Amino acid sequence: MSALLVPAGRGQHHHQGRETRLAPITPQAYRAFLASEAGTALGAGFLQCPSWAQVKEGWRAQLLGWGQDPESGRLRGVALVLLRQFPGTRKFFAYLPEGPVADWADPDIDGWLTPLLDHLRAAGAFAVRIGPSPAYRRWNAALLKSVTGPGRRLTDVLASEVDPLGTAVGDRLRARGWRRCGDGGAGDDADAQPRHVFHVPLAGRTADDLWAGLNQEWRRNVRRAQKAGVEVVVGSAAELPEFYRLLRITEERDGFRLGRTLSYYERQYAALNAEEPGRMKLYLARHEGEILAAHTMITVGRRVWYQTGASADHRREVRPSNALQWRMLLDAHALGADMYDMRGVPSTLDPDERAYGLLRWKLGTGGHVVETLGEWERPLAGTANHTLYRAFQAYLARR
Repeated sequence: MSALLVPAGRGQHHHQGRETRLAPITPQAYRAFLASEAGTALGAGFLQCPSWAQVKEGWRAQLLGWGQDPESGRLRGVALVLLRQFPGTRKFFAYLPEGPVADWADPDIDGWLTPLLDHLRAAGAFAVRIGPSPAYRRWNAALLKSVTGPGRRLTDVLASEVDPLGTAVGDRLRARGWRRCGDGGAGDDADAQPRHVFHVPLAGRTADDLWAGLNQEWRRNVRRAQKAGVEVVVGSAAELPEFYRLLRITEERDGFRLGRTLSYYERQYAALNAEEPGRMKLYLARHEGEILAAHTMITVGRRVWYQTGASADHRREVRPSNALQWRMLLDAHALGADMYDMRGVPSTLDPDERAYGLLRWKLGTGGHVVETLGEWERPLAGTANHTLYRAFQAYLARR
């Protein structure tokens, strides 16, 4: 499937002897590329879908596409760019959450990034942040269960696997003046998106394989939920207020704060499902007529994400969250997904830290922790932009 570029005069780069153009594209062309074989192979995340621009308030959005040949108009990659205006100026901070959707294995990284930087500079951006998709390191569940201890963190443990592509992309970005967020000492907290995520591979596995991959505690808890009569159903927008009520309870109990409002989730649910029906689903676990847990799931191409989970403080012994996750895993598998992404996990391996409980729970599914490349920033050329970038970093630190 091909998509047509909207003509633009900026953002050209010669790629292996052919001209590479970057230009604004329509939402229809963008979605067509994501649904194409080429787009699916690049594995776009939901944060790079056009609908995400409608979720984020306070940002302007641009949809961009890379094409090789202006005559054929065939796209090679796309990007959702969010632009936030720096207070008191006409300049913007450009953010590509978990993007761009590009071929990061292409050794000619300049063929992708140079047109992007040229376009953003012309659009008034003083700095840009990207989130390259390749993984950096992986740790399997069995390894991490064996190395817990006081004060231990993921970085203390030799990875089960180091991704050569992720390593190469990191080296290429550094050589071009990009800085990995957090390398100055703030750690992965400097990333807007989780640097450490948890993946359960689905490709080539049967439902029986997934069940065997759960640890004994998980299998026992799923059976307990089934025996207790926990019912798992797919809800609708009407249940989002109940999901949000449970989320506030969960935040209080587990000591975190996402900072989201009910209207945020309502906007997200409406925008993603308007783009593609069923893209975002709300799963509910009911027991004796009461909703005890609610989790959201997002699907794009052959990837499925468990995004946000919430549960009540009472009747936890019937294990509604385990029942929900098992159903969501099975549904993701039935959809033909290659990967079930359980999103962020903490980097602590200390059982005495409260945050470790989330990692322990996800480890029980038998997947693995992935350290992504994280987010990378650079100011755009010009003394004024560098000055504004330093001011912007100070502004974010105060916030």
